[in-house]
Amino acid sequence: MRTDMLWSGWGDPAEATALGPEVGDLLREALGVKAPTPALSREEVRLADSRLEDSARERLGAVTGEEHLREDADSRLLHTRGKSMPDLLRIRSGQTDDAPDAVLLPGSHEEVLELLRVCGEDRIAVVPFGGGTSVVGGLEPRRAGFAAVVALDLRRLDRLLELDEVSRTATFEPGLRGPDAERLLGERGYTIGHHPQSFLFATIGGFAAARSSGQASAGYGRFDERVVGLRIATPRGTVDLGRAPKSAAGPDLRQLFLGSEGAFGVITAVRVEVRPAPPVCIYEGWRFASFADGVAALRRLIQDGPVPTVLRLSDEAETALNLARPQDFGAGNAGGCLGIAGYEGTEEDVEARRDGAADVLRELGAELDAEAGESWERGRYKGPYLRDALLDAGALAETLETTTFWSGLDGLYASVGGALRETLTRLGTPPVVLCHISHVYPSGASLYFTVGAAQLEDPLAQWRAAKAAANDAIIAAGGSITHHHGVGTDHREHFAQEIGDLGVETLRAVKATLDPDGILNPGVLIG
Repeated sequence: MRTDMLWSGWGDPAEATALGPEVGDLLREALGVKAPTPALSREEVRLADSRLEDSARERLGAVTGEEHLREDADSRLLHTRGKSMPDLLRIRSGQTDDAPDAVLLPGSHEEVLELLRVCGEDRIAVVPFGGGTSVVGGLEPRRAGFAAVVALDLRRLDRLLELDEVSRTATFEPGLRGPDAERLLGERGYTIGHHPQSFLFATIGGFAAARSSGQASAGYGRFDERVVGLRIATPRGTVDLGRAPKSAAGPDLRQLFLGSEGAFGVITAVRVEVRPAPPVCIYEGWRFASFADGVAALRRLIQDGPVPTVLRLSDEAETALNLARPQDFGAGNAGGCLGIAGYEGTEEDVEARRDGAADVLRELGAELDAEAGESWERGRYKGPYLRDALLDAGALAETLETTTFWSGLDGLYASVGGALRETLTRLGTPPVVLCHISHVYPSGASLYFTVGAAQLEDPLAQWRAAKAAANDAIIAAGGSITHHHGVGTDHREHFAQEIGDLGVETLRAVKATLDPDGILNPGVLIG
């Protein structure tokens, strides 16, 4: 039975995090948090009546079956926006102005095509919906100019269509959540190896549409790097891509849809490379004297090897608060900077890479902290629950991420952290700014920032100011506006700066060709 995420927060309500009294003291003393800001009860939240006209309802229901067209308040509320802090602040206060007018649950590629045809004719905006885990406004369409908005929930498209053991690829429908895809593969002895923090709720289609990157990306690569085939339903018809893993037959159009966030089409099948499930998985911690020392060690390993499967590093502030292990938040530890190295594979492979990496890390001054790795593995999906608890307590708590080449990493780290501190301090809420590296490549790495501050009376305006300053700093420092969260609506303006006017014009031409009526996720990715 599929568990829907909490309407006012992240994930399964049964897994919610409770803050201990020592954390409350920390929030008051360090951030100046004054009073709790709990969410409204479900009974206090009201939705406007659906704007879906009777004729459109009848036509759409004829495609999906009436039982798969839902207009009840709970279904609409569960498909309202994603899970960014602004998304949650608005819904927790009862703002439901952009709730979809209906939720459609197609059961096949052909049904998706027909729904898009009907919606185009009736000027209905369509928001493809997988796990609902977007944290960049990716599920917040522009309503202006449309008769209604519907969420296209792909959960019924949940099959493993093919496992090609000769080529070691698997073809999935898009609505499978991460754990279900891994279970189906595991029954045959395989894995994708893709475990982002959203793993428990995000879907195969979402992984592809947002260029997701998992916690074991050092060993398995990003999800988009593993995709070798796509089937896409567009308002103009079907696009089938991926006759071979690589090809010189013109530009690779797979890359056009990977990261398109539902603005160009609805992904209905994904063919992805798989590997034999690893019999051995070991995670261990390493302590560095400074963030700079840890960065040098990560770069040495990823460039010269041996390469761990998981390779992460928290800065001094994140290490001090134990945010690398959210279940231990605020408990304190030995200091310095905590790195995590994980190894997955056969016993022989794991032993060789682990021993070789340990030699390199010790040579560079790191000290082993084996328990920290095991603790990280136990809490690897807990971070978003902690954010919800901090919002309840009256704190502003949000994340943002970026990426650049190694030569620009120090400058980017300083610029983004400085912009956040300066902006929030000027507003009267001096923040704590934490950072970690969670994805590394021979030529560069990502930076993932977590920001905490006391909430002002208008926390949305407070965060918008801080996020705008951080985004400006990213562009000025030569970084990319996003590494794996995507563009959505939150990053749209800075994404346009990153790719330039001609780049935007190119993407608009693509959208005009595939989606001439502009019904797919309007306002997301490009204006």
